[in-house]
Amino acid sequence: MDALPTQDQVQALVEGRMRTPFEVLGNHPLGPEGESGRVVRVFLPWAAEVVLLPHDTDPVSMDRAHEEGLFQAVFPHRHHYFPYRLRATDRRGRTVDLEDPYRFGPMVDEGRVEAFLSGGERRAHQVLGARLASADGVEGVLFAVWAPHAVAVNLMGTMNRWDARAHPMRPRGATGVWELFFPHVQVGAAYKYHIVTTSGRRIDKADPFGRAVELRPATASVVWDPHRYEWGDGEWMAARAGWNPADRPMSAYEVHLGSWKRTPAHEREYGDHGWPGYRALAHDLLPYVKELGFTHVELLPVLEHPYDQSWGYQPLGFFAPTSRYGLPDDFRYFVDAAHRLGLGVILDWVPGHFPEDVHGLGRFDGTALFEHPDPRLGRHPDWGTYVFDFSKPAVRSFLVSSAMHWLEDYHVDGLRVDAVASMLYLDYSREPGQWLPNPFGGKENLDAVAFLKELNDAVHAAHPGTLVIAEESTSWAGVSHDTDRGGLGFDQKWNMGWMNDTLDFMSTDPLFRGGKYERLTFSLIYAFSERFVLPLSHDEVVHGKRSLLSKMPGDIDAKFANLRLMLAYLWAHPGKKLVFMGAELAQWTEWDVDTGLDWPLLDYGTHRGVRTLVSALNWAYNTEPALHGRDFHPDGFEWLDCHDPQRVVLSFVRWSPGWEDCVIVVANFTPIVHEDFHLAVPFPGRYRVILDTDAPDFGGAGGPLGRELESVEGEVHGRQQHLRLRLPGLAVLYLKRA
Repeated sequence: MDALPTQDQVQALVEGRMRTPFEVLGNHPLGPEGESGRVVRVFLPWAAEVVLLPHDTDPVSMDRAHEEGLFQAVFPHRHHYFPYRLRATDRRGRTVDLEDPYRFGPMVDEGRVEAFLSGGERRAHQVLGARLASADGVEGVLFAVWAPHAVAVNLMGTMNRWDARAHPMRPRGATGVWELFFPHVQVGAAYKYHIVTTSGRRIDKADPFGRAVELRPATASVVWDPHRYEWGDGEWMAARAGWNPADRPMSAYEVHLGSWKRTPAHEREYGDHGWPGYRALAHDLLPYVKELGFTHVELLPVLEHPYDQSWGYQPLGFFAPTSRYGLPDDFRYFVDAAHRLGLGVILDWVPGHFPEDVHGLGRFDGTALFEHPDPRLGRHPDWGTYVFDFSKPAVRSFLVSSAMHWLEDYHVDGLRVDAVASMLYLDYSREPGQWLPNPFGGKENLDAVAFLKELNDAVHAAHPGTLVIAEESTSWAGVSHDTDRGGLGFDQKWNMGWMNDTLDFMSTDPLFRGGKYERLTFSLIYAFSERFVLPLSHDEVVHGKRSLLSKMPGDIDAKFANLRLMLAYLWAHPGKKLVFMGAELAQWTEWDVDTGLDWPLLDYGTHRGVRTLVSALNWAYNTEPALHGRDFHPDGFEWLDCHDPQRVVLSFVRWSPGWEDCVIVVANFTPIVHEDFHLAVPFPGRYRVILDTDAPDFGGAGGPLGRELESVEGEVHGRQQHLRLRLPGLAVLYLKRA
């Protein structure tokens, strides 16, 4: 090597487009095999003077080889590599000792990079991104990014005064990965990648694998140590591995963390957005959810996202919890606290698409790297977002690694995959001519299907006892069937048909419900074709759809009675349960992401009654195996009467595993009281009312809970025993043998 680099190399370096910086910077031999000595070069654009500090000799002042900050020192009598440090003085006379990143060799595991590129790496975040590391006894951070079509990639951040030229990264052969070990970088340092594209365009990108992100509107990634938090949920995690979620109760309280409780604007100090923090929520939200008897808290996406009103469903930080509510370890504290209370945590996760924000994944290295290049396959026309290119092995590895990251680094117990239908269908929300068929001429996205199967198999192999749930709104067959049976491999699927039919029926005036009676019974025709979750989610109480209470017909008393009826019907129906926050308060208003729930409503008895009912429903569901043990099996359900459209009454039995016990459910969907209702029962004997939605405890006007009834002989609906009881209007009764 010559003592001076070529003019082209120097020009590329000072212009921030140096592709191979390690050919110029660092410690190099001079002449063949170093026979002319060694040369050390550093590029410090901010420095006025630089002194080289060899580990074994006196300091040496470096010569300025270029006015933009290229310094070098020649050692004609040294013929072998030697370690050194630098002492740099800026133009204000301030001096700092530092390590030279360019004296260290490559560190990224190339075998794991190749596995990432071929789609086999399940934990790519352990290879790429910003990871704490050490080299030659020096602590620092190893930065690595996949940008195969970039001309050059430069690291910029708080560690180098955001100078986009100062630290060009090393390309790792033909892998498309660029890396740089930067000594003494600390947790909390902000950074981006400055990418030079083949067209000469320069773009600053956040780290796709970034573990933390600045608070919006800032967009830089932040260095974080995922291993420094000390977990206290070992007992929960050990038990989880042996669970079969299908047989366990699951009632989820769906939450948007930023609007569960919100400090009113007039009470905030300057710079305070009013959001609660992860740790505050751990001490406030989680005990509340536990007290209500829910088994899980399901979070709208906490993946970092640029726009508050997207609710997290347009994420860019696939490895970073949003900084709106605190630091990554604060979110770990939240999950840890949930587990210590006996609550599972389900996280909404969005692998289908991502927004077009310039600092994000889109056109990452100047090309369509993460998204499909053809807009007919790579862009959602309705949402203005990019669609992941599921045909690329590295993209699949990126997404599977994200799922593993949340399950492992944050101990979450399940992922609800959002908008699965948009992934499965090539013509989703597209008109003819706006989409491309698959190689067989169909509308199925075969690459997305393969990805979803791969995702579910990988998660279940690594983390038994966890859940992967599909929000899939069509009749795609086998969504929750195992992949070896031709299914997609999800554990559960949201039952959107049940939700639509139920809300349509319940919003109808009771005088006309008889004409829609089949809306109640139809769901049982297909209830066991998938492993269903019954959702009354956030999507049903926004954008003019009104709150659940406001959907109900009639006067105020009727609205509350209808709401109690619908909730009890939900908890009695086969399937796991999910309700969005605020349902238990019987809110009058729609959910607003910018305000908290209407907590003052609890000053009123009718609203408190609904919350008490939700607690009672969860108690019955959790303690009665008949209500949860056979949620996904037809032998856990039996009709007593589903042919009464005149009175609009339903009755059925929920059986426990082995048919050893049962809960009988009877629901009256009109306000007409039946004073002498004959309810068929499977066994003779005494029966106790364990839940009555018309009870005073819940805001109703009926009798007290716990009353007992004796069966009498006489055939009703093919049964030889029945109960004679008072069936309140707009009410549900749960009964079991005393």
